[in-house]
Amino acid sequence: MKLLLFNLATDVDDPILGFTTRWIQALAKRVEFIHVITMRAGRVEVPENVRVYSVGKEKGYSEPRRAVEFYRYLFHILREDRIDACFSHMIPIFTVLAAPVLKVKRIPIMTWYAHPSLTWILKLAHHFSDRMVASVATAYPYRKDKLVVVGQGIDTDLFCPDGSLPEQPPMILCVGRLSPVKDHPTLIRAAALLRERWQNPFRVVILGGPAGPKDEPYVRSLHRLVEELNLQDIVSFHPPVPQSALPNWYRRCTVLVNMTPTGSGDKVVWEAMACGRPCLAANEGFRETMGEYSGVLLFPYGNSESLAERLLWLLCLSPDEAQRIGAYLRERVLAFHSLEQLATKLMVLFRCLRG
Repeated sequence: MKLLLFNLATDVDDPILGFTTRWIQALAKRVEFIHVITMRAGRVEVPENVRVYSVGKEKGYSEPRRAVEFYRYLFHILREDRIDACFSHMIPIFTVLAAPVLKVKRIPIMTWYAHPSLTWILKLAHHFSDRMVASVATAYPYRKDKLVVVGQGIDTDLFCPDGSLPEQPPMILCVGRLSPVKDHPTLIRAAALLRERWQNPFRVVILGGPAGPKDEPYVRSLHRLVEELNLQDIVSFHPPVPQSALPNWYRRCTVLVNMTPTGSGDKVVWEAMACGRPCLAANEGFRETMGEYSGVLLFPYGNSESLAERLLWLLCLSPDEAQRIGAYLRERVLAFHSLEQLATKLMVLFRCLRG
């Protein structure tokens, strides 16, 4: 089988989308060849049976020029090779641009989308796609008639326990871009409440950066809130790191906290679970993975009081109990969200679409 794959970013060092390289590597083991057209490229590490073409966002190309580059690569690939299926990952605009050409060629299209934003482009991509796929059903914001849930595709060899214990004093970790949807104020206010109720040292680490200039005012507001609550000695901000550096951060923390509301599949929670660490989340999409612990690990979105209560409960657990919870969560990630399972499920769907 030969695949055409559309990708938002192909860059091993990208702190948000670096994981897509491992997805490409996993699929490459199962197919003859993959042609990747990506919006932007950085450091590319792919097998010999993969070729990556960038439309040039990293070079500063304008949108019209990127569209020209997209069609130039698309027609070149279709002219030179026989494509069996197309997989579009988090870039519905590429689905829409390619669909008229691929439909004529009778090449099936499968589009991955896991984000709360519902746009007219996504609606068009849904219409043109033969299948839509997402990590969990709650992460897809449109009609479910074409949706297949396939899991998040966590590399559980990279994200795994190493036998180390969380550092002391306890670290409460939050990972992800600094954007209003991530609701960091809830964590900061919960830290202030926790300081009043737990008479032991702890720290909160917020690891990530703004997605762009539009998020800078939000970042400044977070620093002001930390100062207003006099939490400078507890809450610290750290810049984003490559995917390869994340497992060590997860292993050092006592708990990962994710405040994102239901409607997104924030993969950092599954990554931390795969490293054997308890996680607190406001997103109902994690209920299945959390299983028997979902009642204590999920908290109402925006509720700093509830988050503080759960943090206090977790910090008071014995090391053995915390380890049992972490081991259970890793097994659930292996069962529902491993990269090997994802690649296998995608291949089954490709073959079904191909008939």
